[in-house]
Amino acid sequence: MLRFVGGFVVGLLTGAVLFLHKKITGTRKSEASHLAQLEELSKLTGGLAHEIKNPLSTIKINLKLVGEELADFDRAESSSTAATRNGSTLARALRKIAVIEKETARVEQILEGFLHYVGRTELQLASVDVNDIVGDMVDFYLPQAQSHAVTIRQGLHNGPLTCRVDADMLKQVILNLFINAQQAMSAGGELMIRTDRRQKDVVIEISDTGSGIEADKLEHIFDAYYSSRPRGSGLGLPTAKKIIEAHNGSIAVNSEPGKGTSFVMRLPAHVQ
Repeated sequence: MLRFVGGFVVGLLTGAVLFLHKKITGTRKSEASHLAQLEELSKLTGGLAHEIKNPLSTIKINLKLVGEELADFDRAESSSTAATRNGSTLARALRKIAVIEKETARVEQILEGFLHYVGRTELQLASVDVNDIVGDMVDFYLPQAQSHAVTIRQGLHNGPLTCRVDADMLKQVILNLFINAQQAMSAGGELMIRTDRRQKDVVIEISDTGSGIEADKLEHIFDAYYSSRPRGSGLGLPTAKKIIEAHNGSIAVNSEPGKGTSFVMRLPAHVQ
């Protein structure tokens, strides 16, 4: 089984590398751009291999332990205390199988995040009021915020803020920033969402009163596979940046350790 899992992961890694290589070589770009993309390819595949290594090691160890405990189970059948020992052995084996299932799901999540990040961002554009999207996401996230002692405060622009966007992708970005903010406020706090119109741009600002980000880490938060959380995917913010830039927009961050973090997204306003 371990050989199958390892072969499956290696196969996916190989496929991802070939996919990216084809994507790079299939376009006519300048030499400098080509080298930059090759460097990104190397960084991404190296990060992917590192991320997969940890859950795969856990799977390997637990498979070995399950095998040993099932062997004990066979030997215990001839003992007078077989029923008690067998029950205990099976319980331990089942716990290890649960760990294996959890780590396998984690590998799947890592690979899905990777393929989503490196894939082409095809937008389904429509004219929408950004205030409506933000309002929908606040309503959706409110129960989870309340369960973590997070108070949501919103200050939306008093008029329509129309943009040509892919609503589902923009919702994905906003939800990711909500989750990041909540995780930065382990003891609760305030999550603030504001929208505004500045010149030709629509602005969405999402702020928290969490732990903040240290200056030496702040410059890396949009780097693929960089995460300050032990089990963070390291692709949430890079994917958010990719989606916003695909809309010809921008995303910036300001943070102060101990006081909180603010993300500011700017999207081109749509004039009808």
